[in-house]
Amino acid sequence: MLSLPRRSLPAPFPVHALPQAVFIACAVHGAACAADEPADMAPAQVVEIRASRSDDRMAPSTAAGALPASVTTITADDIATLPIGRDISNVFQRIPGVVANNIDQGDTGNGFRMRGFATQGTHGADTAIVIDGVPQNIPSSQGGAGHGPAFLEWMTADMIGSIDVIKGPVSALYGDQNRAGSVAIATREGGAATPSSAAVTLASHGGRRGSLTLSGEYGAVRSLLVADRYRGDGFRHGASNDRSNLFWKLSTTLGDGIYSVRASYYRSDYAGAGYLPLPALEAGLDPHATQFGLPGFGGAHRKTLVFNRQPTGADGWFATAYAEDFERSRAIANSAALHTFGYDDRTIHGGRAGNTWSFGDKAVLTAGVDARADKGDALRRQYRDRQPTANYVNNQELDLLTYGAFVQGQYRVLPALKLHAGARYDRFDYDIVNRKLPAASTAYRGTAFTPKYGVLWSAHPGLDVFANVAQGFRSPAAEQVSASGSLGPLGAPGGRVNAGIDPSKVRSHDLGIAARPAAGWNVAASVYSIENDDEIVNTAPDVFLPAGQTTRRGYEVDVNWQPGRAASAYLSYGRILRARLDNPAPGAGALLSVPAHTWKAGAQYRGALGPGKLTVNGDVYVTARNPYYSGTPSVQRDMPTYVRYSLKSGYETGRVQASLALVVQPHEFASDIAYGTAAGLLVSTVPRTQLEGSLRYFF
Repeated sequence: MLSLPRRSLPAPFPVHALPQAVFIACAVHGAACAADEPADMAPAQVVEIRASRSDDRMAPSTAAGALPASVTTITADDIATLPIGRDISNVFQRIPGVVANNIDQGDTGNGFRMRGFATQGTHGADTAIVIDGVPQNIPSSQGGAGHGPAFLEWMTADMIGSIDVIKGPVSALYGDQNRAGSVAIATREGGAATPSSAAVTLASHGGRRGSLTLSGEYGAVRSLLVADRYRGDGFRHGASNDRSNLFWKLSTTLGDGIYSVRASYYRSDYAGAGYLPLPALEAGLDPHATQFGLPGFGGAHRKTLVFNRQPTGADGWFATAYAEDFERSRAIANSAALHTFGYDDRTIHGGRAGNTWSFGDKAVLTAGVDARADKGDALRRQYRDRQPTANYVNNQELDLLTYGAFVQGQYRVLPALKLHAGARYDRFDYDIVNRKLPAASTAYRGTAFTPKYGVLWSAHPGLDVFANVAQGFRSPAAEQVSASGSLGPLGAPGGRVNAGIDPSKVRSHDLGIAARPAAGWNVAASVYSIENDDEIVNTAPDVFLPAGQTTRRGYEVDVNWQPGRAASAYLSYGRILRARLDNPAPGAGALLSVPAHTWKAGAQYRGALGPGKLTVNGDVYVTARNPYYSGTPSVQRDMPTYVRYSLKSGYETGRVQASLALVVQPHEFASDIAYGTAAGLLVSTVPRTQLEGSLRYFF
């Protein structure tokens, strides 16, 4: 919630050869025997505690923690205690109210849902995700993920320095898809900030990983090279993943600026087992089975080059320039012989530039511009027996240009009162060639103006109160502008153009508090109301339909307790009170498919054990009362309650760090993501237990 410090819990260590009894015994013995931390410890993961305190929040700043909003910061220390496994989405496991998915379907995008957005989706749309100033959401993606998904699989935990999760569209620094909020990720630097290391990991269901981190300083240049290879079989028959990641970042400080250039390469080939009908599972279908007996398949290649300049202090100019070769595919089975094959082949480049001015300790102002050009092919094609046919769902040549200007400022009216205001103006210049229905080829020109206002009041030395009213937007999808009709060949007659469509906007209202009622205690809470004027709902796997106006209301509570250096605990609860279509079509269900209840809780212990240091973390995650509709006529039902327990123990001594993690998902047929259909609920079954073990050597 409100940028409160949190000590995260360690991740599970999956090695089939190590019995659970050994793991549990180690954790219990460590808790019983550990004393204070030794003064001289191994060169463990670098910790950068960036969570904001009350005084920092009142100071005018461009930092996420200074916003009058619910903000949670994830540090490198937090990430080191999480069971990341095969899915980088797991870095968001402890964020209050956030649903982060790991559904064993391959590299299909990163599940990230909050405040009732990205309904039934697993691909991160409706939240603006930015890494080192580079937008990650891909507009009009046809690689099986719809409009605005984020594909973060090119990252590994070793690359991440910090993550800020901002609830609501209050920040003007982020544009397209900033409706539920935004996520700002900063990559790590080399040199003294990051130790060099090599690690091997073994996991359940054939998971194995090798990673290498080389960090150093060469004169004034800091270098960080991360290489990672992951291979794994899925829990389900026919599922597999083979992924390679390479990342190299060079940084230097010149005058009042920090300059960096980074290059990354990512390749993935995968197969996904699809979804299974809950009624069939309850009737005895093997939960390891593959949908239609025909696994889906796909792959991805990404090559990216990014240049950044950031000021060393609060003031100064900043700039980002980037270029990317983006290619990915995903084939989804829809019968025993047919796949829908989605494909993106895009070249993307863009940048941003601006300046920040401070006016003593009273005010700060940031202004800048950004632009993004996206050219290439986006299509979905029918495959029969894994061979392409002449029938297409769509096939478009895209030339998408987006550019905007933003301004944001904060003014400290009184020592205990700070005002916040910002605005964005964004323009879309699209040229769309519709190869399937050439008559629907068109140009599109649109704009979006989104203002943001907020206030932060330090009502008491132990109590901060904030409120904001903000607008966010989602750009039109190419399929909305140039419709492709039903399945058919290229060059068919007909077609519909919607060149007058407006970008989808939300109006968000937030009210929240951050309190420190006693030493070691931090409590944050917020209530929100969001109105969306043009919702796109994922009604089934790979089916996206317009749903009109929607409303979301809810609240979140987050409690953190840290009595000393050795132990800490947290508990959060997210409640969605309303998530529904305001004007549903006759016979259609009004409720959006999002969980009404999201519980998260955990505890951590750190202390000395023999010559080293033991860290033990445990987490619990629960989602419940997620509505869906099935049958004819449709009947409202609730998805099964989903529960996940995770336990991770890590031990550091000398130059060696070892960890062991266990994940338990005890509810039969429960899944973190599911789809309601007329025939019943479709779920992606998950293993009841997973183990992961890792050994890292620092040098």
